[in-house]
Amino acid sequence: MKKISCYLMVLLFLFVIASTAAAAGIQPDSFTLSGIVGGYSFDGKQHLETRPVVGIRGGYNFTKYVGVEALFDYVRTEGTRAGLGDANVYRYGGDVLLHILPDSDLVPYLAAGYGGLTLDRENQKTNNHGVFDYGVGLKYFLTDNLALRGDFRHLVFRDSGETLYNYEYTAGVTYQFGGEKPAPAPVPPPVVEPAPEAPLEPVPAAEPTPGRYKYCITLHIEFDIDKADIRPEYHDEVAKVGDFMKKYPTTTTVIEGHTDNVGTAEYNMGLSQRRAESVVNYLVEKFGIENSRLSAKGYGLTRPVADNSTNEGKQLNRRIEAIIDCAFDVKEIQPPERLCMLLQVEFDTGKADIKPQYREEIAKVGDYMKKYPTTTAVIEGHTDNVGGSEYNMKLSQERAENVVNYLVENFGIERSRLTAKGYGFTRRIAYNNTAEGRQKNRRINAVIDCVIKK
Repeated sequence: MKKISCYLMVLLFLFVIASTAAAAGIQPDSFTLSGIVGGYSFDGKQHLETRPVVGIRGGYNFTKYVGVEALFDYVRTEGTRAGLGDANVYRYGGDVLLHILPDSDLVPYLAAGYGGLTLDRENQKTNNHGVFDYGVGLKYFLTDNLALRGDFRHLVFRDSGETLYNYEYTAGVTYQFGGEKPAPAPVPPPVVEPAPEAPLEPVPAAEPTPGRYKYCITLHIEFDIDKADIRPEYHDEVAKVGDFMKKYPTTTTVIEGHTDNVGTAEYNMGLSQRRAESVVNYLVEKFGIENSRLSAKGYGLTRPVADNSTNEGKQLNRRIEAIIDCAFDVKEIQPPERLCMLLQVEFDTGKADIKPQYREEIAKVGDYMKKYPTTTAVIEGHTDNVGGSEYNMKLSQERAENVVNYLVENFGIERSRLTAKGYGFTRRIAYNNTAEGRQKNRRINAVIDCVIKK
């Protein structure tokens, strides 16, 4: 037993002093070649001394979990009784190895197998036995291909009608070659700010800002060909905007000019700008609206609302839009056409759940729609450009749907009055190359259509 303890201490010492260098673990389809030394103890009935054992192993790993190994061991020993003399012991056969934690640098494994045991005593007949063995082992990889190993085997065989038990405990070195190299550990990509984007289109004036919303009024004004003067019959149309702005002096308005596709893009851009400026000038002169509260923007043929292939579609596209910016403290306003609210709702990364602190934001939509039961609304979800296009489209849709569900469940709004639409990062209102810009683009819009029944 003292010799057994000595061998075990040597084996433990080898593992303690082993390098902690990066290792590969077990490689599928690889071959192994090992040399081992250790101790071999015999059943007492054999009357043989415990002695050192040396051996060689050759193996193949079918997968990183399962391998086989052929073995050959040699022990030179002597009898414990006078007259028994020396003996040579040969062990040969094969084991099946089941690796545990095969991807780590320290790989424990179970082993079991069958082979032969030849005992060649001086002046006696050579004995051959079939022997079963089982046990445990441990490999510690110092590099991709080199490992220290330690093994313990319990050997069971029959001799002269008796079952005998031998023990083998070894340490060695294994060389692994061939096979599939393990994939390197994934390295997280460096965190970098997204590259500046080229402008896709002007920021739409209909986008509300925090704490405010937009009234979008379409003015169907007909102009003479290549003219920008407002004809008398359309003064009442312009009065919708003038009267509203006089009543609510905190409001500001963008007057947008739009055309059909007759003529060149450059020509239509200039014409739409002149017509929008004409409406601005009329509001200043006839309604006394301060010029600082008004701006004109021509879009030419770039933003059609109908098909330009028909006369009816062209007529709808020749229009003036008044985009009125209002603070939420403007009360009792019944917009004539369309209302757009921006809801400052923050979501956790990759989540669509509505946090309690943003329920008041959503209540602005719920309260308005309860007060005006003829209204319908589209809840729009928008994201920044962090992540893939498909992922952001799905995430924005889920967030919009959660706002719709919240309005249905908490305000009793009929689901038929609500629609959810996710736009991902396709409709940004700011550049995504800054944290502030990305924050603005992560938003929920409520676009409310107001059908006023007389």
